[in-house]
Amino acid sequence: MISPGKLKSVDFYRKIPRDLTEASLSGAGLSIIAALSMVFLFGMELNNYLTISTSTSVIVDKSTDGDYLRIDFDISFPTLSCEFASVDVSDILGTNRLNITKTIRKFSIDADLKPTGAEFHSEPMSNFIKHGDEVDEEAGEGSVALTANNFDKFSHQYPVLIVNFFAPWCYWSNRLKPSWEKAARTIREKYDPELDGRIIMGRVDCTLEGELCKRHHIQGYPSIRIFRKGSDLRLDHGHHDHESYYGDRDADSLVKMMEGLVAPIELESQKQLPGGSNTTENAKRPAPKAGGCRIEGYVRVKKVPGNLIISARSGSHSFDASQMNMSHIVSHLSFGKKITPKVMSDVKRLIPYLGGSHDRLNGRKFINQRDIGANVTIEHYLQVVKTEVITRGSHKLVEEYEYTAHSSVAQSVYIPTAKFHFELSPMQVLITENPKSFSHFITNVCAIIGGVFTVAGILDSILHNTFRIIKKVELGKNF
Repeated sequence: MISPGKLKSVDFYRKIPRDLTEASLSGAGLSIIAALSMVFLFGMELNNYLTISTSTSVIVDKSTDGDYLRIDFDISFPTLSCEFASVDVSDILGTNRLNITKTIRKFSIDADLKPTGAEFHSEPMSNFIKHGDEVDEEAGEGSVALTANNFDKFSHQYPVLIVNFFAPWCYWSNRLKPSWEKAARTIREKYDPELDGRIIMGRVDCTLEGELCKRHHIQGYPSIRIFRKGSDLRLDHGHHDHESYYGDRDADSLVKMMEGLVAPIELESQKQLPGGSNTTENAKRPAPKAGGCRIEGYVRVKKVPGNLIISARSGSHSFDASQMNMSHIVSHLSFGKKITPKVMSDVKRLIPYLGGSHDRLNGRKFINQRDIGANVTIEHYLQVVKTEVITRGSHKLVEEYEYTAHSSVAQSVYIPTAKFHFELSPMQVLITENPKSFSHFITNVCAIIGGVFTVAGILDSILHNTFRIIKKVELGKNF
C-alpha cells in the first residue's frame, strides 16, 4: 500500500503557504482582465459551437424522386379563351401529350384577371366531327345575316337563337356552310319564324363584324353559339349567357340538336328550360363569359429537355394567327414537390441564399403590346438545377429545384404560343450540415482558460520584476 507521503510526491499543484504570497495592484488588474478575457472567449467558442455550419458540393445528380419531374404552374392569359386553351407537353425523346386536362383547371377571367364564374370545364372534344356532303346552294340560304345593328333585336325576340360565327377564309367554316344553310331551311320550314317564333338560325361574318365577334369572345372559326331568352338573362348588363355547340356538323345532326332545344319550349308552353336529348346535351357546353383564361395545375414530365406549351388548339376550328395574343402573367411556376412555408423558413435559417430561384418567374408579366407585329410567340428558356439539403444524422431536409429564366419574343408563321423550354442539369448541388464535436469544444475551452491564465501569469511576472528594478534604481542600489 502506498503511503500518503509518497502519494503527495506526485502532486503537480504544490501549494504555497498564504503567508509567503504577496498581493499587488498590478496582479489584481491582470486577474480581472484575464477573467473577462476568459468569459469573452468562452462565449465566442460557445456561439461557434452552437452555430450550424454547412458545406456545399456539386455532384452528379443522384435523384431519389424517380424519372419524372412535376411542374406546378398558375398562369393567366388575358386574351386567350378557355374554350380553346390547350396545355401540351413534349420532350427530346419524342413524347408528345396534347391538350392535357386531367390535372389542369381553367377559369375564365376578365381584363382585370378576376374570375367571371366557376371552373370552366372543357371535356376533351371528339377527334372526329362529322361533316355533311351537301352542296352549297347560295340561292337557298335559310339563316339570317346578323350584324351589330340587328343582333340584339333577334336575340331578344326569339326564345332560341343559333348563331354561326364564321370567317370566309376558314376551311372548317366553308365545310360547315352548306350543312348549316340546309339545316336552317329545314328549321325555317318546320318552325316558321313568323307563325311559330320559337327558334331562328343566324350567321355572323367575323371579318366584317369584328367588334361583334370580339364581344362574344370568338377566337376560333366556326363557333356555333346557342343564345336563350328567358331564365338565363343576366340582369346586370342585359346580356344572355350562352352555350357552345361542339357536336357533329352535318345537317341531320344540326336539325336534331335544334329540335331538342325547341321541344321543352313546346311542352312547357313557351317557358324556357334547359333541355334536350342526351345526344345534344353531350355536344353542348357553357361558352366562356370572358375572353381571358387562368390555367392552373401541374404536369409530370421526363427528366430530359422538353417543352411546356400553352396555345389555342382544336381539331375542327381555325384561328386567325394575326389576332392571337399570347400575353400572360405568371403567378406561379416551380419544379419538383411543393415546399411548405415552414420547411422553406427552416431552409432559409440554415442557408439564407437558398430558395431565391425556386420560383423565379413568379409575379412577372409578359405582355405583347403588338409593337413588334402579329404572330408573336413568347418563349422562356429555363435551366433547372436540383439542390438537396442534408441535416445532422443524414436526414434529408428538402429537395428543391431552382432555375434560371431567360425570356424572348419571336415572330412565327404558325399559331402563336407561350412556350416554356426546360432543361435539367446533370449535376446537383449538395448542401450538408456539418455537426461540431463536443470533445473539440471542450478542448478549445480548456485551451482558452489555460492559455489566458498562463499569458496573464507571464505578464504579471514581467510587470512585478520591472517595478522592482525601477524601485531599486530610485534607491540607488546596484543590481
